[in-house]
Amino acid sequence: MGGAVMEKKILDAMKKAGKPVRPSEVAKMIGAETVAVSKFMKELKKKGKVRSPKACFYEPA
Repeated sequence: MGGAVMEKKILDAMKKAGKPVRPSEVAKMIGAETVAVSKFMKELKKKGKVRSPKACFYEPA
């Protein structure tokens, strides 16, 4: 799965959840590996597209 496609899937899943979620929850929602989702979420955080309101939980920025 390409980077841009993965980012979109992650962001869409996070918006659908409507609450801060863990990478493992998003991984289940989109059918991806937790490790990959976690890596992408950290990159999205660096880009300012997601934020972490509490440890290990993320939501769209």
